[in-house]
Amino acid sequence: MAEAASSPGPFCLAADFPAPSRDEWVALVDQVVRAAGWTPEGAEPGAGVEMLTRSDPDGIRVRPLYTAADAPAGSIGVPGAPPFVRGSRAGGSVPTGWDVRQRHAEPDLEAAKAAIADDLGNGVSSIWLAVGDGATAVADLPAVLAGVHLDLATVVLDASVLAPAAAEAFFAAAAERGVADADLLGTLGLDPIGLRARTGTGPEIDSILPLAGRVAERYPHVRAVVVDALPVHCAGGSDAQELGFSLASGLAYLRVLTGAGLDVGTAARLLEFRYAATAEQFPTIAKLRAARLLWSRITEVCGGALAPTSSAQRQHAVGSPTMLTRRDPYPNLLRGTLAGFAAGVGGADAVTVAPFDAAIGASEPFSRRIARNTHALLVEEAHLARVIDPAGGSWYVEAFTAELARVAWAFFQEIEGAGGAVAALDSGLVAERVATVRARRERDVATRRVPITGVSEFPDLAEKPVERHPLPPPPSGGLPVYRPAEPYEAFRDGSDAQLAATGARPRAFLATLGPLASSVARAGVARNVLQAGGVETVEAGPTQTLEDVRKAFAEADTSVAVLCSTDALYAERAEATVAALRAAGATHVLLAGTAEVPGLDGHLAAEGDALAVLDAVYAALGAVR
Repeated sequence: MAEAASSPGPFCLAADFPAPSRDEWVALVDQVVRAAGWTPEGAEPGAGVEMLTRSDPDGIRVRPLYTAADAPAGSIGVPGAPPFVRGSRAGGSVPTGWDVRQRHAEPDLEAAKAAIADDLGNGVSSIWLAVGDGATAVADLPAVLAGVHLDLATVVLDASVLAPAAAEAFFAAAAERGVADADLLGTLGLDPIGLRARTGTGPEIDSILPLAGRVAERYPHVRAVVVDALPVHCAGGSDAQELGFSLASGLAYLRVLTGAGLDVGTAARLLEFRYAATAEQFPTIAKLRAARLLWSRITEVCGGALAPTSSAQRQHAVGSPTMLTRRDPYPNLLRGTLAGFAAGVGGADAVTVAPFDAAIGASEPFSRRIARNTHALLVEEAHLARVIDPAGGSWYVEAFTAELARVAWAFFQEIEGAGGAVAALDSGLVAERVATVRARRERDVATRRVPITGVSEFPDLAEKPVERHPLPPPPSGGLPVYRPAEPYEAFRDGSDAQLAATGARPRAFLATLGPLASSVARAGVARNVLQAGGVETVEAGPTQTLEDVRKAFAEADTSVAVLCSTDALYAERAEATVAALRAAGATHVLLAGTAEVPGLDGHLAAEGDALAVLDAVYAALGAVR
């Protein structure tokens, strides 16, 4: 009888290679970075790695390499158990995916009914319904929900100051249709703190008690309160600020509810937290994980350890309104896909992918269809829900989660030290801290350090605008609403207005010196910056003499010129070219690059302030902004 074959040992692709040390990796990185000219000869070991290390808006240093030594000490637990880093449910979203939630803000009753029916029949599992001005009227709520099975599809109300009235209409509609209290699904959307953040005013926190008490007593599958962190995010706040504010708001609601006699587990069950999901996938993943970790800590301290499952944070992740663009809106499809991916991987219970035209106006059936199909693609085609906590074990994600939780906890403590969420809003503390981060974001967008595809990068002046029915303006009086693309889009609007009025856009002349090879790089930078602001560019092409430049400028029909070439040619020809352009009628002369030349009005550099350049160009042309 043949001898049984022995079972093979573990298979490892890298078994025949020596394991590199971190020092070896650092040395190789230093060598490559030094060869690229980014660090000088003789730089300290690790200088190359330092060059590749960046800081996020919270000051957290993001390194190019993470190893097991960077992972946080101690256990991060398991899905469905405290501290819930790995998810609030043991099974995660496996296998059917997360709750697909679509927002509706349609004042026309029949149109709203049709849109909701279309969504629920094609993959959406819950409805986020705006109620009030510019949306569904409270009196129309029962009719709008007439075709919705309220025991199968969750209805989330977003009614601002009308939240109590909308909640009563929702309960009345359910009772009239015979839906048992124990079967009703929904979220009432009570959020006086979030309302205060958006508008600067709002009812007292304890105004939630009558409805919240009723929900706790009669409706086991209804949540009464939304802890909305979007106002901080939409004001330009950082991830840690968004988290810290949400923790302080959630704790404020928890105190009111437990003070009214509810236990911590029951009170926590009444809350749903709303966070922004952005196209920056890893920060979004870490934010959702850190939120569950920190909320678990708060409920534990408050006594929630007796009911840990009820204390798990319920999360609704919403595609960030700030990342969307009005100009060239189709890349919003990709931004929304990344945000939905990050929300799913991060463990959100419900996810809203914003329609690509949401920044323009009222979304149409096509854009809502694409939004809901994004979920289907991620869950059913990309199989994102086949794995519980797919980010778990990533040294980078785990380290980033821990760092973000640390910074967020510090901001939460600062808010608590100021008297809590309401006091911190009223005193201006939250606005002041957020303004600091927003100023950094504005600077990064102005200098194009943070590019916006289709807006500040690769703009298309010939694009056909996407037109939608305008939406009512957002509420004001509280934290500002910030959208990074808006300053560039304002210039583009001015350019369109001039085109409509005069038949021509604002125009600038690119004085390309020498052969094309000498000017192509800087001309490309200048063209991109100017067109991002709606300024049409006319290029001289290859030039050999001042007369070539002067003649091309005369044909360009503009008073703004930008010199584009190499530093060597600037040294030879720039000063004379500036003088020739002035003599030919140029009133505003820029140079692409940083070379100092007499007679210039300024520079157009790759990392310069593009918005300041555009402002000066428009002023020089006398163009409308």
